[in-house]
Amino acid sequence: MTSLFAQEIRLSRRHEEIVSQRLMLLQQMNNRFGEQNMEKISQMQAAETAYKRNLSLLNDIEAAEKSLQTRIHPLPQPEVRSLETHYWASVEEYIPKWEQFLLGKAPCPVGFENQNEAENTIKNETQL
Repeated sequence: MTSLFAQEIRLSRRHEEIVSQRLMLLQQMNNRFGEQNMEKISQMQAAETAYKRNLSLLNDIEAAEKSLQTRIHPLPQPEVRSLETHYWASVEEYIPKWEQFLLGKAPCPVGFENQNEAENTIKNETQL
């Protein structure tokens, strides 16, 4: 009987040790989980800060690029704009004639008579 009683005491102590180790491990796991959450929050904050910084840098680079483009390629002078406007007006005027020619429904729009007409048009435009 005493041996059963001694075995019961030994098992009870061993049970207390196991329960104590379990509680200690649970506390360590809980602490580690809290640390991981804090690390995750810290990483998310660092990532958000880096994103904002990168976005700001990108905006600064784009602004600098626009500034440099403006310096390198200034807006065309009024004479150039006028020539461009006349050119595109001429293109729009001749599109239907060339379209008919390319479809095979009309003769070539640039002939001897049309060349003289085009030269006169150019002379008249340059006098403006």
